[in-house]
Amino acid sequence: MAVVSTSLVGGAAVTSQLTQFSGLRKSFLKLDSSNSNSSQSFFQNVDSHLRLASSNKGCRGVVTMAGSGKFFVGGNWKCNGTKDSISKLVSDLNSATLESDVDVVVAPPFVYIDQVKNSLSDRIEISAQNCWTGKGGAFTGEISVEQLKDLGCQWVVLGHSERRHVIGENDQFIGKKAAYALTEGLGVIACIGELLEEREAGKTFDVCFQQLKAYADAVSSWDKIVVAYEPVWAIGTGKVASPEQAQEVHVAVRDWLSKNVSAEVASKTRIIYGGSVNGGNCAELAKKEDIDGFLVGGASLKGPEFATIINSVTSKKVAA
Repeated sequence: MAVVSTSLVGGAAVTSQLTQFSGLRKSFLKLDSSNSNSSQSFFQNVDSHLRLASSNKGCRGVVTMAGSGKFFVGGNWKCNGTKDSISKLVSDLNSATLESDVDVVVAPPFVYIDQVKNSLSDRIEISAQNCWTGKGGAFTGEISVEQLKDLGCQWVVLGHSERRHVIGENDQFIGKKAAYALTEGLGVIACIGELLEEREAGKTFDVCFQQLKAYADAVSSWDKIVVAYEPVWAIGTGKVASPEQAQEVHVAVRDWLSKNVSAEVASKTRIIYGGSVNGGNCAELAKKEDIDGFLVGGASLKGPEFATIINSVTSKKVAA
């Protein structure tokens, strides 16, 4: 699969833009306003470099992804479902026709993980929605990584905004969870994202970079980490970041990884978007080069719609 990178391609013109990121510019703060001329110029510049890079290849299908990994779609079922409704959802997913070049993961509530694992097609992997910081023991209400592995989980979602802002988990605690899960062989869907007031204050990048740093300080390898950018103001609200808003943050996140971890990690790490993703908006979001997939909430509870989101990978396929 041929790939091109918006954060690494195009030389100094693009790099100079990225190195100036210190917080989301005021022109991006109004959620219902169009992007500024300067932002349009930036993305036009990026697009021109993408076209130049593609023109050097033969006339064949390519996938415009800045990351080198496979498209990734996760379904976070949160605290939803009954045995009967989950049986129906699993049946819908088992009968769906899914594109082959997508990694698909679902995260059922803890009490239904075993049911889903025993009935869902092996085509879709299983994630937990949380885990403890170490081995099990006298930790009432917690779930250990070892228990998750015993049930057949391959992934865990960590750092979700509902864990941060409702439960009160801080960056360092989340980083500790991630480090332990990775050492025990689970993949980590590492969530980051800003509150509405943080975006309005121009602190989007500051917040996301601080959350990224907590992961980077704790983990020894990024091989099994997928970063999920989920602006808190877009989660479950019906509001969704525009493709341009999401792309800008994803570019900045990849640039941060390149500067603070390594260029290899920046290229390999998949950066997915979450926040009111649905069957109607996924295709336009998927077209953006640095959006490597999605973490889906409510729409993942509807089998046919979730399949549509998974299959939005086709929006990335263009004729070079």
